[in-house]
Amino acid sequence: MRKSKGLPYFLVAPAVLLFLLFVVAPGIYALVLSFQARKVSGGLLAAGSKVVFVGLDNYTEALGDPELLGSVLRMLIVGVVTVSVTVGLALLFALLLDVPRTRLARFSRLAIFLPYAVPGVIATLLWGFLYLPATSPVKGVDFFGSVSVFFSVANIAVWAAVGFNMIVIFTALRSIPPEVYEAARLDGCSEFWMALRIKVPLVRPAIVMCSIFSVLAALQLLNEPFTLRPLSNAISSEWTPLMKIYKDAFVDSDLYSAAATSVLYTLAALIVSVVAARVVRRGAR
Repeated sequence: MRKSKGLPYFLVAPAVLLFLLFVVAPGIYALVLSFQARKVSGGLLAAGSKVVFVGLDNYTEALGDPELLGSVLRMLIVGVVTVSVTVGLALLFALLLDVPRTRLARFSRLAIFLPYAVPGVIATLLWGFLYLPATSPVKGVDFFGSVSVFFSVANIAVWAAVGFNMIVIFTALRSIPPEVYEAARLDGCSEFWMALRIKVPLVRPAIVMCSIFSVLAALQLLNEPFTLRPLSNAISSEWTPLMKIYKDAFVDSDLYSAAATSVLYTLAALIVSVVAARVVRRGAR
């Protein structure tokens, strides 16, 4: 009996250990670094530097940084497009695949899901070559313009995420009892109105979950613009908040400022996630 009670703790111990080592410990270390800075000390002949405690100076500098505010704005623009289009297409594809008369449903379901299995960097490189004027099959379109670059980045994120969200919603549709559909058909309900008035309300929890997943993915926007940056001058090294944090830490070697920015961004992302979850849940009621 004692062994059986301790078995669940033994099974979750590796996950908890990894979480503590690679999430909690780095987070605490970043928090400590955010209150420090390296200052030059000594005279001209014996100049040196040392790490000192600066309090909230790094946070004040980060909040007043126009590059950080611009990166947040660009991330929000891409996020609005990504979240709305991803959830909308996932719902549309799931509803179409759930129609009994749909042909090649299994093949279509696999084809829609397949982009999700492609690693993000590889998918971005593939789309990047399709965007380049020299290799693009679409001529006369500037995919890397000052405005079109937002849709180019969002397109890659949508292409990769629709399949996963479609599977989530489609699974929820399959869990609806068949008797509900039979009763609706006996009442003369068409497939369109059945989808609009029966299926969509019953799968709202799945839609809410997909919306939250999409919001979290938008807040972590990094792979697509970071990989496309060598191909386009429209994407700077601070194009998204995570790119700016990476630049400050590993290009400019300012770990302390990057730590403060990462702490602020983590708190902001947590608040946005909680607010988005509540808003979406209220809309689903």
